Amino acid sequence: MNSTTIATLKSYPLIKKVCVFADAHTLIPQNSSIVIGFSGGPDSVFLLHFLKAVQQERALTLYAAHLNHEWRGADADADAAFCAAMVAELEIPFFQARMSELPVQPAYEGSREAQGRHARRLFLTTVQRETGAQHIALAHHADDQQETFFIRLVRGASLSGLVGMVPHAEQYIRPLLSIHKQEILDFLHEHNIAYRTDLSNYEPDYLRNRVRATIIPALKAADERFEHSFLQTLTRLQETEDFLCVITEQTFAEIAIRQDTYFVLDLTPFKKLHSVLQERILIYWLCREKVPFPPAHGFLREMIRFIESPHGGTHHIHHAWSLKKQGNKLQIVLAANNSIQ
Repeated sequence: MNSTTIATLKSYPLIKKVCVFADAHTLIPQNSSIVIGFSGGPDSVFLLHFLKAVQQERALTLYAAHLNHEWRGADADADAAFCAAMVAELEIPFFQARMSELPVQPAYEGSREAQGRHARRLFLTTVQRETGAQHIALAHHADDQQETFFIRLVRGASLSGLVGMVPHAEQYIRPLLSIHKQEILDFLHEHNIAYRTDLSNYEPDYLRNRVRATIIPALKAADERFEHSFLQTLTRLQETEDFLCVITEQTFAEIAIRQDTYFVLDLTPFKKLHSVLQERILIYWLCREKVPFPPAHGFLREMIRFIESPHGGTHHIHHAWSLKKQGNKLQIVLAANNSIQ
């Protein structure tokens, strides 16, 4: 597809629909520089063509990045070759790597899907640093949002988990969350834009694939209002989550005492809070201090039990971080540091 044809894509309804969503969430402002996560599948192919279509009028600097997970042998190599050819035709700088070539190998996190996700994020952030790009664009769409909701529901997620993916989180942007997979496929077929198909997306070994193949179709068959109602519910959950985030931040500011570059938590008012707010404050504090922690309810309950204990001392929460309690004061410290005064 030549540059003249690409330029005409921006007039199509689906492109305009994505632009409206992106502008509503300030995802793609003028003069942005963006790394595109590019697998070669239909979703990322559409994302690539969408951003190329609006590149000139928005003065965008684009980069495409492809990670070969090396799990599918010759098919994976063919995906990489396809991606390289497509971005060359669109004149977009291309970065690619094999997972075995990553400078730091991703830790195994319980599933191959999780390992792959971690590796992709590592690779994409590396490309972002090398290019100085402001954003990393991911091709998650409305169907992915539905699947993620039910996956997290099955796994016992909290409200924060159930709200799903947000359009803009840190450096990541998701411009396609307002459109569905079928819309993407119809667009690509109409314009004869090629894409790769990963057959592992249909294997029942993965929970996401089982949700996609059974739960979502059953809900659509049960009630034609499913997609509209799901979006309404998700919007309400997101509004509630946003409100609770504001309350959490305000409460933390009221009960945390700044000392130089760190905070000490006053446990007297903390212990009077509802358990839900206690947990949210701990999560907010850990994130603020950039302390790695597992997204598990049991981890938070262990912290609460330590806080409620009448004894002082230290509670390890990570190999490099600990909670240090002295009287009614609590601090997050490096494991070898005892800085409460």
